[in-house]
Amino acid sequence: TGTSTQHANSQDQESDDDVYSQPRTPRRTPIACLFCRGRKLKCDGRQTCGNCQRRGLACTYQPM
Repeated sequence: TGTSTQHANSQDQESDDDVYSQPRTPRRTPIACLFCRGRKLKCDGRQTCGNCQRRGLACTYQPM
């Protein structure tokens, strides 16, 4: 009976490892607005991004 509890514990550890094996990566924006690109800021990709909205700037995107 001692081996079955050890086996169950190893299965629990494997399931915990599966949760942590996939790193959480934030969703990437395909393009940054000109202001964020110029300042190398994280752009959220909205029509008026958070950085431009906070500063009261016109948020413009230029296709690459």
